[in-house]
Amino acid sequence: MGVEFAKYVAAVVQAAPVFLNRKATTEKACRLIRQAGKNGARLVALPEAWIPTFPHWPRALPKGERDLSQEAWIKLYQESVEIPGPESRALGEAAKEAGCCVVIGVNERSREPGATLYNTLLFISDEGNILGKKRKLLPTYEERCCWGAGDAADLVVVETSLGNIGGLICGEHYHPLLRHALAIKGEQVHIGVWPKGAHLDQATDLLSRSHALESQVYVLVSCGLLSPEDVPDDFPLKGRTLWNVNGGSGIIGPDGKYLAGPVYNEETILYAEIDPVHILREKWKIDTVGHYSRNDVVQLVIREGKKNS
Repeated sequence: MGVEFAKYVAAVVQAAPVFLNRKATTEKACRLIRQAGKNGARLVALPEAWIPTFPHWPRALPKGERDLSQEAWIKLYQESVEIPGPESRALGEAAKEAGCCVVIGVNERSREPGATLYNTLLFISDEGNILGKKRKLLPTYEERCCWGAGDAADLVVVETSLGNIGGLICGEHYHPLLRHALAIKGEQVHIGVWPKGAHLDQATDLLSRSHALESQVYVLVSCGLLSPEDVPDDFPLKGRTLWNVNGGSGIIGPDGKYLAGPVYNEETILYAEIDPVHILREKWKIDTVGHYSRNDVVQLVIREGKKNS
């Protein structure tokens, strides 16, 4: 928990990316980070796979049309980021200038042999340094046509000047053991990123509040936002895609109550105060990794994996 127990302001960004444009989306992210910093935020969260966009389009069209999915993936690959790289450096400079820790979702182009993309959360310190990255452990359903799978190294909780920050990506929140693993690692603030769409409204709300209650943590819910107007007309799959990417971002306290949001269908930055003492209040009652745990009865084993590169 640390010894300072200082309050600070956290911000959650809900905004559309510049569709399939790595440079412009990175520039927009930097503007939003600086804006949040000017408004007093010390921690800023941005949505899943935000640079250069989440692949909402059909990713596994049937034979005869599959080349459309293939060409969309190639464009996504070309506009994805390497870590470290120019985009992470620009984000680091914005974080340092704003005095904010930043967690942002990106499409990561691996430096390893081959041509694998990963759905990655990037953690940046308020001094502009990369603290770590977390790849989605298993892409969901059609996402496997876009991204590779992470490993045990991707259960990430990073130490920051603000405390211990962890995160999960969309469907990973359905795994109670993954959520509990972050609690075991000392998570105090959780970044939950989602692509969104109305079909995920209930899951995003229930799983985010459940994690806050189960682990006695703050949860920053950063959800995607994208409308047909944000997608160029010359994108071949524009007319084949339901662009109901409606947001739903919010900030939840360790008692499971919303401190900000949820907000739908608009670009915004949400703010709320993070008070480490509030975590203590909840852990005084139920501390699922401390005095209220029963490791003598049930235990979670976390297998350490290779360090992703």
